[in-house]
Amino acid sequence: MPTLPNLLSLFRILTAPLLLVAAWLDLPGLFLTLFAAALLSDALDGFLARRLGQTTALGGLLDSWGDCALYCVTPLAVWWLWPEVIWQELPYVVVAIAAFLLPVAAGFVKFHQLTSYHTWGAKAAAVALGITTPLLLLGGPSWPFRLAVFILTCSALDELIITLLLRRWQANIPSCLHAWRLRPRNG
Repeated sequence: MPTLPNLLSLFRILTAPLLLVAAWLDLPGLFLTLFAAALLSDALDGFLARRLGQTTALGGLLDSWGDCALYCVTPLAVWWLWPEVIWQELPYVVVAIAAFLLPVAAGFVKFHQLTSYHTWGAKAAAVALGITTPLLLLGGPSWPFRLAVFILTCSALDELIITLLLRRWQANIPSCLHAWRLRPRNG
């Protein structure tokens, strides 16, 4: 029987193509609504899994795949809907995309799967980007988004260090300090 946390992660996976459709059809209101719902599902799935005692390896992977789907389609959808914002923030957008993709790529190279670390930094970056991206798209200042990209970059460095430190794949590593402490047991 599917659990509520897994259904929330699955919702995020299924929302990703809908974000692209909303952008392609030039429906910014629908895009922002779906984007907010996807971010809310991201905030709730792990919390509910822990609260309800429904944490599973499958749930962790669904959460990671949901994040991956959401973060991969968002830049393209935003480009279609708000190209002027992308041009204005292009260096930060490029850094954000690289900061997301590099740890994912390193994990696939080393472990042949998504890392699913769910680090504290990744959670902070998700919250920061989840708040500042819609703010920026709605005409707000750019400095909060830029700060969120900095947080994401720090998180990416943390995840890259974790990947370098671990000898074998392990999910749910809060930080590189935790990975360092796991080294004797992770061999």
